[in-house]
Amino acid sequence: MKRILFTYLVLGLFIGELQAQDTIPLSFQEAVKIGLKQNLQFQSLNNQQDVLHMEKRSAQMGHLPRLNLNTSVLQTVGQQFQQVEGELIVVNRVNNIIEGRANVQMPIYNGGLRIKNTQATRYFEEAGKYGLSRASQEVMFNIAQQYLQVLLDEELYRIALENLENQKRQLEQIEGFVEAGLRTLSDQYNQQSEVARLETVALNAKIQWETDLWTLAETLQLGPNKLPAPQPVQMENMESAYMGRTFDELYDLAFENRPDLVQQQLLEEGNLKMVAVSRSAMLPQLNAFFNYETFFTSLDGRNFRDQFFNFFPRRIYGISLNIPIFNNFENKVAVARSKMNLQNQQLEKSALERRVTQETKLAYENFKASIKREQTTKVQLSAAEEAQRAISERFRLGVSNFVDLAQANQQLVTAQSDYAQSLYTLYFQEVILKFALGVLDVEV
Repeated sequence: MKRILFTYLVLGLFIGELQAQDTIPLSFQEAVKIGLKQNLQFQSLNNQQDVLHMEKRSAQMGHLPRLNLNTSVLQTVGQQFQQVEGELIVVNRVNNIIEGRANVQMPIYNGGLRIKNTQATRYFEEAGKYGLSRASQEVMFNIAQQYLQVLLDEELYRIALENLENQKRQLEQIEGFVEAGLRTLSDQYNQQSEVARLETVALNAKIQWETDLWTLAETLQLGPNKLPAPQPVQMENMESAYMGRTFDELYDLAFENRPDLVQQQLLEEGNLKMVAVSRSAMLPQLNAFFNYETFFTSLDGRNFRDQFFNFFPRRIYGISLNIPIFNNFENKVAVARSKMNLQNQQLEKSALERRVTQETKLAYENFKASIKREQTTKVQLSAAEEAQRAISERFRLGVSNFVDLAQANQQLVTAQSDYAQSLYTLYFQEVILKFALGVLDVEV
């Protein structure tokens, strides 16, 4: 009895601690929405996508002329040489100078570098969008796994409590039989031991439930002393749209819809363009330019406006040709590095294609096995319920012994737990299949 009272005390403390937390009722869609908002990796990819967008804009703007303005104010002390309107002035004094320059440069030909760079950045930005799509599916997948695990833990805890209550009533019944002389004390002691064991089972189920609940809270980043209260999901068996399809059809569906696979294809195209960009740097470059320069000096007695805008402005324009001959192999290193990036990207793409095929086949096989398991555990539960009722009645009539009754109770609880696990496993296996096919719809 002391053991039972101690178990009750510990169980009560855990329940009180859980109830003392701030609980937030959440549907599955709400949990996914919070997860996408709080997930660090997903938010980092969002920030990276902003950079990819600006890189694309920068590449597009690279087709336009470059315009730069520069001004400087300086003072020289000592001997001054200043040519003013054909006269060389040499003095030893302080000279205050204000200079202004404007430079415009327009690329005419650079081996297609600008065009190829624009195409590459467009591929990279598009790949980033598909990467975000796959990342959102991964967030939803992880939350679904933890969300359903919490619901399963809660169901297993409910089964444990229900079994505990049934065995307590059974203990009261056996105590009555003992008083009436219909059962021996050994049956009573055995039942007391069973009740104490089930107290521990219920406590362990409660601890597991609370642990997984805290794990989900950490994933959702709900803050201190806040726990989610997941709402039940619809567990009705529905005919899956993917049953009955051949593996070839599923493979085609996965290769068509997997965002990460499309991302790898776009990254390969982008890196292919970057190889062309690095090679373009080895070709001659032709640029047009225009420079406007003017200044003001304190050696000239005229005012700032006349000097700066009327007398000293100078305009320079022309065309410059740059032919790379030897640059310490810097261009060749850039080409080799871009080729390496392309080859590594192709390796990643090939590995992902193989993984998509394997994941699709494994997810489909597990989904079919989960359907079969749900059917068999349903039969198992029905048979266990009938057996437990029959043996309980035989035990009441004194025909069956305590061992048979305990075994029937164990089989019933096992059947209840197996059926609950099969339901949630079936639900999650369909989520896994959709995730493997790339058709997991992230609704937020």
